[in-house]
Amino acid sequence: MDGVEREVLVVGYEGATLTDIAGPVDVFDGANRAGAAYRVRLAAVGGGFAVGGGLRMEAEDLRDVSGGVDTVVVAGGFGFADVARDAELLHHLRRVAADARRVTSVCTGAFLLAAAGLLDGARATTHWAYCDRLATDHPSVEVVPDAIYVRDGRLATSAGVTAGIDLALALVERDHDAALARLVARWMVVFLQRPGGQSQFSVRARVPPVREPGLRAVLDAVADDPAAGWTVEEMARRAAMSPRHFARVFPSRVGVPPARYVERVRVEAAAGVLESGDEGLDVVARRSGFGTAETMRRAFLRVLGVTPGGYRHRFRTSGVA
Repeated sequence: MDGVEREVLVVGYEGATLTDIAGPVDVFDGANRAGAAYRVRLAAVGGGFAVGGGLRMEAEDLRDVSGGVDTVVVAGGFGFADVARDAELLHHLRRVAADARRVTSVCTGAFLLAAAGLLDGARATTHWAYCDRLATDHPSVEVVPDAIYVRDGRLATSAGVTAGIDLALALVERDHDAALARLVARWMVVFLQRPGGQSQFSVRARVPPVREPGLRAVLDAVADDPAAGWTVEEMARRAAMSPRHFARVFPSRVGVPPARYVERVRVEAAAGVLESGDEGLDVVARRSGFGTAETMRRAFLRVLGVTPGGYRHRFRTSGVA
C-alpha cells in the first residue's frame, strides 16, 4: 500500500438508500483491513438521519465539514426529488466538492450532483428507471443509459444500488491495484467489479415482453445456448412458424432482427468468459458461437465499440480517476 490516507465523505439525507451507503463503505473498510488507509465519514445537513426503512444513521453535520476531502460519494434514495431542491444541502455539496479529487454518486444521487451544477456538460448515468428523467430534468448532462458506471474526468456516477459497490471497487483499484480490489470483492462475495460500460441488464432481460409462447421459447433458448447454430430456419422451427413469418414477426416484437439478437447474446456470453478467465480469443469465440476470433472482434466493435482484447483489459483496469 502507498500509505496515503484518503478521506471519503459519504453524503446522506432523509430517505437515502441504506445499500447506497453501506456498499461503498464496506468496500473501503475491506480495503483498510488489507492495509489501505481510507478514512470514511458520513455526513448530512443537520447530522443524523433516517434511511429508507426507518433505520437511523449517526452522521456528522455536513455544514461543519471542511477541507481535506479526497472523494465525495452521494447516496441515492427514493426521496431524491425533494432533496434535490434543498438549497442548503446543494450549497454544502458544491462547497465540499470544490476541492475534492473526485466526486461520485450512487443511483439517484446523480440528481443531487446535477441539481448542484456539478454534472453540467458531463457524461453521467443513474438507475435505469430514472435515466430518461435525468436527461429531461438536466439537459446539460449527457446521460449514458444502461451503464454500470460512467467516468468523466474527476466525476463518476453509478447505476442503481449494488452498482455503488462496483464503483467503489474501481476506485480502490485505481488508488492501489487490481489485486486489492479482487481481494475485497472475494471477501464481500461479490463479482469483481463489472466494467463501467457493461449493461445493467442481460440482453434477454432487455427484450420487451412478447405474447407468442413460441417466440418466447426461442429467445430463452438462444440465451441459454448462444453457441448453437441459430439460423432463421432453426429459430422459426422452434417457434413453430414459417421462416418468412418468423423473419417478419421477430423484429416487430423484439426490436431487432433475429441475427442481431443472436449476435448480442453471443457478445454477452463472450464478455462473461473474457471477464472470468484467461482463455485465448479463439477459444472464447468458439465457446460463444462466433466460430473465429475475427468474427467475434467485428461483433464486439459493432455492439460494444471495443475489441474483445480491449474489453478484457478494461475489465481488469477500470480507469476511474
